[in-house]
Amino acid sequence: MAQHDPRDPPPPYYTVALGPQPPLQSYEEAVYGVGGAPGLPSQPYYIPQQTQPVPLPVTTQQNPPPPQRERTMFRNKAHCCGGSGGIIILLAVVAIVIWLGIHYSSGLATSSSYGGLPSSYQPNSAKWDTCSNTTVLCDGKQDCLLGSDEADCVRFGINGSLQIRTSNNSFLPVCTQGWDQSLADKTCAQLGFRKSYQSIAVQGQQSPALTVTNNPSSFIQGQMAVNSSCPGQQTVSLECTDCGKPQVGTRIIGGTPAQLGQWPWQVSLHYLGSHTCGGSLVAPDFIVTAAHCFPRSSSGYSDPNNWQVYGGAVSQNNLPQPYYVSMIIINQNYNSDTNDQDIALLKLTSPVTFSRNFQPVCLPAFNQMFTPGTQCWTSGFGTTAEGVEQISVIMMQVAVNIISSQVCNTNAVYGGRITSSMLCAGDLNGGKDSCQGDSGGPLVCRGSDQRWYLAGVTSWGIGCGKKNKPGVYSNVVSLLPWIYSNMQEEKP
Repeated sequence: MAQHDPRDPPPPYYTVALGPQPPLQSYEEAVYGVGGAPGLPSQPYYIPQQTQPVPLPVTTQQNPPPPQRERTMFRNKAHCCGGSGGIIILLAVVAIVIWLGIHYSSGLATSSSYGGLPSSYQPNSAKWDTCSNTTVLCDGKQDCLLGSDEADCVRFGINGSLQIRTSNNSFLPVCTQGWDQSLADKTCAQLGFRKSYQSIAVQGQQSPALTVTNNPSSFIQGQMAVNSSCPGQQTVSLECTDCGKPQVGTRIIGGTPAQLGQWPWQVSLHYLGSHTCGGSLVAPDFIVTAAHCFPRSSSGYSDPNNWQVYGGAVSQNNLPQPYYVSMIIINQNYNSDTNDQDIALLKLTSPVTFSRNFQPVCLPAFNQMFTPGTQCWTSGFGTTAEGVEQISVIMMQVAVNIISSQVCNTNAVYGGRITSSMLCAGDLNGGKDSCQGDSGGPLVCRGSDQRWYLAGVTSWGIGCGKKNKPGVYSNVVSLLPWIYSNMQEEKP
């Protein structure tokens, strides 16, 4: 978090991975997440920043030299494919790729725009799946090889109101009649949460709804039938986790050290032993973070074995036992030139045991609004001033206000670079912002139910705490379908 005036809180957490990185170009104005010629760049892109990482206190392992993006990529290829034997292998690989492209291109599903990447970047079914010509979405029957036809079929409204999409292609509430704990657990497990936390009845509206049937199905949507209304207008409100409830009071003055348990969903992502990015625990097995933390030009970042996840800590000098990563899932639509859809999921090798200091944040409702002027909070271990090479050993926190996209897109601010998948927050006067090392961390806002919701993921910005250059975050509400469909696809 950057800091200008000592009375002002440090900035939120931006798009800069702080582990071993290529050196920062010597611009007078550091640009995080955007780039171009010296001075104000014309097109945003991710610029990794070289800082002095904070290694684990117990490790003596030396970090590798900073990866040179293009050169490292081609050096690896040359090493594995050198000589005539390498050429033969390369030609064989090309032939296989061409065959696969011809074989599968006609069968790619087009019902969704969410996706991942091959290898450690796991493919999302919507972009890589094969489906039959008679596929029906959300009918409880898996027609596509990877199940993309049964993804994006469950969502949550305000106050946890459960809505399920069936084969008629509309989302409807679920009547409480016939609903029980086993169905609640099934629904949450389907979405990657393992089981449910709480299911209650709420007052619904006079409208079509879904009732439970005895139809056998692997998916909850296959056990639903459309009805004109619910008896007594009672519908289901479902919570898959007891989320967004810090055990420590949130009496915050921007730019101050965080207390243990104050932001219990905040994690520190370590690459080869050093803090590199932040993230947010959203389910026992899943962390939400930023896609730019895993640059495609360096294969080491896409290897789950090179990452450790630390939660329930506010000091890099007092870290608990880490959790390990089994899978890195990058949004296939992530654009490294513009930072659009800058979001990723990490699947852990084992579920988190929730505690006072390590708990999930709530994912927002599909229709939840974080209106301009709303005071939200961001936290992380990023640098406390622009240009500082050392990240903060202590987790910092700062209050920031939501800024409308219309204002953020004016020529005086970001000149049209803000998309529907982005969210601006900070202070146009400067001073309150995130900085290097905060990338992937949370922007959280308190809902009317007093729970904290993940509104944004720290993505990019120009400088740290500069006037008219607020922090830019990935808009979680707009990316919810991608999050839920990938958690469902890779559920434990």
